[in-house]
Amino acid sequence: MGYRQKEVITMEALDLARWQFAVTTIYHFLFVPLSVGLAYLIAYMQTMYVVKNDENYKRMAQFWGKLFLLNFAVGVVTGIMQEFQFGMNWADYSRFVGAVFGGPLAVEALVSFFLESTFLGIWIFGWDKLPKKVHLASIWLVAIAATLSALWILSANSFMQEPVGYAIQNGRAEMTDFFALLGNKQLWVEFPHVIYAAFLTGALFVTGISAY
Repeated sequence: MGYRQKEVITMEALDLARWQFAVTTIYHFLFVPLSVGLAYLIAYMQTMYVVKNDENYKRMAQFWGKLFLLNFAVGVVTGIMQEFQFGMNWADYSRFVGAVFGGPLAVEALVSFFLESTFLGIWIFGWDKLPKKVHLASIWLVAIAATLSALWILSANSFMQEPVGYAIQNGRAEMTDFFALLGNKQLWVEFPHVIYAAFLTGALFVTGISAY
Protein backbone atom coordinates (compact mmCIF):
# COMPACT_ATOMS: atom_id res chain seq x y z
CA MET A 1 0.00 0.00 0.00
CA GLY A 2 1.52 3.28 -1.12
CA TYR A 3 1.19 6.61 0.60
CA ARG A 4 1.24 9.95 -1.10
CA GLN A 5 3.26 12.60 0.49
CA LYS A 6 0.96 15.52 1.22
CA GLU A 7 2.21 18.98 0.43
CA VAL A 8 2.04 21.13 3.52
CA ILE A 9 1.38 24.80 2.87
CA THR A 10 2.66 27.05 5.60
CA MET A 11 1.83 30.72 5.94
CA GLU A 12 4.10 33.15 7.67
CA ALA A 13 2.84 35.92 9.94
CA LEU A 14 3.64 38.40 7.18
CA ASP A 15 1.38 36.56 4.72
CA LEU A 16 -1.47 36.48 7.23
CA ALA A 17 -1.01 40.18 7.99
CA ARG A 18 -1.16 41.02 4.29
CA TRP A 19 -4.28 38.92 3.78
CA GLN A 20 -6.03 40.45 6.77
CA PHE A 21 -5.22 44.00 5.73
CA ALA A 22 -6.14 43.30 2.09
CA VAL A 23 -9.57 41.92 3.02
CA THR A 24 -10.26 44.84 5.35
CA THR A 25 -9.16 47.38 2.74
CA ILE A 26 -11.25 45.80 -0.01
CA TYR A 27 -14.39 46.08 2.10
CA HIS A 28 -13.46 49.58 3.24
CA PHE A 29 -12.85 50.77 -0.29
CA LEU A 30 -16.11 49.26 -1.49
CA PHE A 31 -18.38 51.02 0.99
CA VAL A 32 -16.57 54.34 1.46
CA PRO A 33 -16.58 55.51 -2.19
CA LEU A 34 -20.20 54.39 -2.36
CA SER A 35 -20.96 56.60 0.65
CA VAL A 36 -19.23 59.59 -0.95
CA GLY A 37 -21.13 59.17 -4.22
CA LEU A 38 -24.46 58.60 -2.47
CA ALA A 39 -24.01 61.69 -0.31
CA TYR A 40 -23.94 63.97 -3.36
CA LEU A 41 -26.88 62.21 -5.00
CA ILE A 42 -28.97 62.51 -1.83
CA ALA A 43 -27.97 66.18 -1.53
CA TYR A 44 -29.13 66.72 -5.12
CA MET A 45 -32.44 64.94 -4.48
CA GLN A 46 -33.09 67.03 -1.41
CA THR A 47 -32.13 70.19 -3.28
CA MET A 48 -34.78 69.38 -5.87
CA TYR A 49 -37.27 68.84 -3.04
CA VAL A 50 -36.51 72.28 -1.58
CA VAL A 51 -36.54 74.02 -4.97
CA LYS A 52 -39.61 72.32 -6.44
CA ASN A 53 -41.42 71.49 -3.17
CA ASP A 54 -42.11 68.04 -4.63
CA GLU A 55 -42.65 65.37 -1.95
CA ASN A 56 -41.38 62.67 -4.33
CA TYR A 57 -37.87 64.08 -4.03
CA LYS A 58 -38.17 64.08 -0.25
CA ARG A 59 -39.15 60.41 -0.25
CA MET A 60 -36.24 59.66 -2.59
CA ALA A 61 -33.76 61.41 -0.31
CA GLN A 62 -35.09 59.58 2.75
CA PHE A 63 -35.06 56.18 1.02
CA TRP A 64 -31.50 56.46 -0.29
CA GLY A 65 -30.49 58.05 3.00
CA LYS A 66 -31.21 54.77 4.81
CA LEU A 67 -28.89 52.87 2.49
CA PHE A 68 -26.32 55.63 2.85
CA LEU A 69 -26.35 55.22 6.64
CA LEU A 70 -25.72 51.47 6.33
CA ASN A 71 -22.77 52.08 4.02
CA PHE A 72 -21.45 54.82 6.28
CA ALA A 73 -21.57 52.50 9.31
CA VAL A 74 -19.70 49.70 7.54
CA GLY A 75 -17.12 52.22 6.30
CA VAL A 76 -16.52 53.44 9.85
CA VAL A 77 -16.12 49.90 11.23
CA THR A 78 -13.68 48.79 8.53
CA GLY A 79 -11.76 52.07 8.88
CA ILE A 80 -11.31 51.52 12.61
CA MET A 81 -10.07 47.99 11.89
CA GLN A 82 -7.52 49.42 9.47
CA GLU A 83 -6.26 51.83 12.12
CA PHE A 84 -5.75 48.96 14.57
CA GLN A 85 -3.97 46.92 11.92
CA PHE A 86 -1.52 49.74 11.26
CA GLY A 87 -0.53 49.52 14.91
CA MET A 88 -0.55 45.74 15.26
CA ASN A 89 0.22 44.19 11.86
CA TRP A 90 2.54 46.96 10.69
CA ALA A 91 3.96 48.26 13.95
CA ASP A 92 7.50 48.71 12.59
CA TYR A 93 6.18 50.72 9.65
CA SER A 94 4.06 52.86 11.97
CA ARG A 95 7.02 53.54 14.23
CA PHE A 96 9.20 54.50 11.26
CA VAL A 97 6.83 56.85 9.37
CA GLY A 98 4.16 57.52 12.00
CA ALA A 99 5.30 61.12 12.52
CA VAL A 100 4.52 61.82 8.85
CA PHE A 101 1.91 59.25 7.89
CA GLY A 102 -0.14 59.86 11.04
CA GLY A 103 -0.54 63.60 10.43
CA PRO A 104 -3.09 63.46 7.57
CA LEU A 105 -4.91 60.59 9.30
CA ALA A 106 -5.22 62.65 12.48
CA VAL A 107 -6.56 65.67 10.56
CA GLU A 108 -9.06 63.42 8.78
CA ALA A 109 -10.35 61.97 12.04
CA LEU A 110 -10.40 65.17 14.10
CA VAL A 111 -11.72 67.55 11.44
CA SER A 112 -13.34 65.98 8.39
CA PHE A 113 -14.83 62.87 10.00
CA PHE A 114 -15.99 64.89 13.01
CA LEU A 115 -17.79 67.38 10.74
CA GLU A 116 -19.26 64.60 8.61
CA SER A 117 -20.60 62.70 11.63
CA THR A 118 -21.98 65.84 13.29
CA PHE A 119 -23.88 67.09 10.28
CA LEU A 120 -25.04 63.58 9.44
CA GLY A 121 -26.64 63.42 12.89
CA ILE A 122 -28.28 66.79 12.26
CA TRP A 123 -29.56 65.53 8.91
CA ILE A 124 -30.93 62.27 10.34
CA PHE A 125 -32.87 63.87 13.18
CA GLY A 126 -33.59 67.23 11.57
CA TRP A 127 -36.39 66.25 9.20
CA ASP A 128 -39.43 68.47 9.86
CA LYS A 129 -37.58 70.04 12.82
CA LEU A 130 -35.22 72.41 11.03
CA PRO A 131 -35.98 74.96 8.31
CA LYS A 132 -35.75 73.27 4.91
CA LYS A 133 -32.72 75.22 3.74
CA VAL A 134 -30.82 74.66 6.99
CA HIS A 135 -31.56 70.96 6.83
CA LEU A 136 -30.50 70.89 3.19
CA ALA A 137 -27.22 72.58 4.11
CA SER A 138 -26.47 69.76 6.56
CA ILE A 139 -26.46 67.04 3.87
CA TRP A 140 -24.32 69.17 1.56
CA LEU A 141 -21.85 69.62 4.42
CA VAL A 142 -21.85 65.84 4.92
CA ALA A 143 -20.93 65.37 1.25
CA ILE A 144 -18.22 68.04 1.36
CA ALA A 145 -16.76 66.66 4.61
CA ALA A 146 -16.70 63.16 3.09
CA THR A 147 -14.75 64.54 0.14
CA LEU A 148 -12.29 66.24 2.49
CA SER A 149 -11.90 62.94 4.35
CA ALA A 150 -10.95 61.30 1.08
CA LEU A 151 -8.42 64.07 0.43
CA TRP A 152 -6.63 63.54 3.75
CA ILE A 153 -6.67 59.76 3.49
CA LEU A 154 -5.31 59.90 -0.04
CA SER A 155 -2.60 62.35 1.02
CA ALA A 156 -1.40 59.67 3.45
CA ASN A 157 -1.62 57.03 0.73
CA SER A 158 0.22 59.29 -1.71
CA PHE A 159 3.06 59.64 0.78
CA MET A 160 3.35 55.84 0.78
CA GLN A 161 3.68 55.88 -3.02
CA GLU A 162 5.75 59.05 -3.36
CA PRO A 163 7.35 60.15 -0.06
CA VAL A 164 7.71 63.94 0.25
CA GLY A 165 8.08 66.53 3.00
CA TYR A 166 10.17 64.43 5.39
CA ALA A 167 13.69 63.82 6.61
CA ILE A 168 15.26 60.81 8.34
CA GLN A 169 16.24 61.81 11.86
CA ASN A 170 17.21 59.48 14.71
CA GLY A 171 16.31 56.48 12.57
CA ARG A 172 12.76 57.67 11.91
CA ALA A 173 11.01 59.67 9.21
CA GLU A 174 9.99 63.06 10.58
CA MET A 175 7.80 65.62 8.86
CA THR A 176 9.59 68.72 7.59
CA ASP A 177 6.90 70.25 5.37
CA PHE A 178 3.22 69.50 5.99
CA PHE A 179 2.12 71.37 2.87
CA ALA A 180 4.41 69.23 0.73
CA LEU A 181 2.04 66.36 1.49
CA LEU A 182 -0.84 68.36 0.03
CA GLY A 183 1.22 69.36 -2.97
CA ASN A 184 2.31 65.81 -3.70
CA LYS A 185 1.89 65.13 -7.44
CA GLN A 186 0.77 61.60 -6.62
CA LEU A 187 -2.13 63.00 -4.57
CA TRP A 188 -3.47 65.05 -7.46
CA VAL A 189 -3.50 61.96 -9.64
CA GLU A 190 -5.21 59.81 -7.02
CA PHE A 191 -7.76 62.30 -5.68
CA PRO A 192 -9.69 63.09 -8.92
CA HIS A 193 -9.56 59.42 -9.88
CA VAL A 194 -11.09 58.30 -6.57
CA ILE A 195 -13.71 61.06 -6.38
CA TYR A 196 -14.95 60.47 -9.93
CA ALA A 197 -14.98 56.74 -9.21
CA ALA A 198 -17.09 57.47 -6.11
CA PHE A 199 -19.59 59.46 -8.19
CA LEU A 200 -19.78 56.62 -10.69
CA THR A 201 -20.17 53.99 -7.95
CA GLY A 202 -23.01 55.94 -6.32
CA ALA A 203 -24.75 56.47 -9.66
CA LEU A 204 -24.49 52.79 -10.63
CA PHE A 205 -25.75 51.77 -7.18
CA VAL A 206 -28.85 53.97 -7.51
CA THR A 207 -29.39 52.90 -11.12
CA GLY A 208 -29.03 49.20 -10.33
CA ILE A 209 -31.40 49.17 -7.37
CA SER A 210 -33.90 51.36 -9.22
CA ALA A 211 -33.82 48.96 -12.18
CA TYR A 212 -34.32 46.00 -9.84
